[in-house]
Amino acid sequence: MSPARQSIMIPPVRTQKPRKRLYIKSGHSPERVLLHRIGLILGLIGLVLLIFWLDRDGIKDTHDGHMSFGDVAYFTAVTITTVGYGDIVPTSDRARMVDTIFVTPLRLIIWFIFLGTAYELVLQRWLETRRMTRLQKSLRDHVIICGYGHSGRSAAHEAVLRGTPIGQVLIIDQHAENLKAAAEHGYIGLLGDATSEYILADAGIAQAKALLICLGRDDSAVLAILTSRHLNPDIRVIASASEEENIKLIRQAGADAIIAPSIVGGYLMADSVESTHVADYINDLMQSDGRVRLIERAVEPEEIGKTMRELGPNLVVRINRGKEHIGFWEGERSRVQPNDRLLEIEPSQAPDAH
Repeated sequence: MSPARQSIMIPPVRTQKPRKRLYIKSGHSPERVLLHRIGLILGLIGLVLLIFWLDRDGIKDTHDGHMSFGDVAYFTAVTITTVGYGDIVPTSDRARMVDTIFVTPLRLIIWFIFLGTAYELVLQRWLETRRMTRLQKSLRDHVIICGYGHSGRSAAHEAVLRGTPIGQVLIIDQHAENLKAAAEHGYIGLLGDATSEYILADAGIAQAKALLICLGRDDSAVLAILTSRHLNPDIRVIASASEEENIKLIRQAGADAIIAPSIVGGYLMADSVESTHVADYINDLMQSDGRVRLIERAVEPEEIGKTMRELGPNLVVRINRGKEHIGFWEGERSRVQPNDRLLEIEPSQAPDAH
């Protein structure tokens, strides 16, 4: 058995549907909404207490006939909760009218807030399922990113800069805090295991344009690729590899492109020992908001038959012809053919480029 295969242990496939939760950016977090409602209830209770205190002359304590502040607070509590022990009662016509016109509507509002909050808590799972169903109907040609660590955050940011609408980026992660952060940036978050076919199906993988796997574990990446290929054989899959020895196995699992951040970083660091500007230029080239950017594009009809050196105004650095990669130094082989794909360096169109 090869070392690459020894270093990956594929975990068992989960057959039970896991619990999930959807994270979508909203004006207020659930915690903030709950605090707002508690504050509103306390404010309404205070208003009822004030009304009763100002009209305390029309209220009678059957025990001693005296209405202290404590008696008014007690009467407010039993009135709002509709307990009504009968030991304190309104005795004047004005007190009864105040209770009818002002206190009763406030009491109903308080109860509606209580019931609405309880309704949301009890039916949260059902409401979430409805939101998920509506979301799945609206998602088309979106990008799914598995893992919202450093690589996942950068990938999401760059995807938006390169033209993907922010509402078409869906993040799958097993940590709620990561998804809260993703939702704050405007992404859609789905709590769950990216290797689970149920989670990937809920993420709308059948209609997705691309799947970016940034899980930090090569064995999980392989399983996520196999599962995604089962659900959508045509989706473009880009995977991050932690170990160089696992790249071949990840490619065999079905990844269209494999990025090894630690390996690329190591190459640049080693090269920077002798060079001063190469690493800076590569970083600039990779970022959408840099001064230049590297793009891949189809051939224009007027470019067919020309060599790479004759193309312009941008710099074409490579021709991809099927599985062949042709450099600009390869003479006649570098003449452009109809189905070629060109790698080209062009000035960045970012507004803040300088």
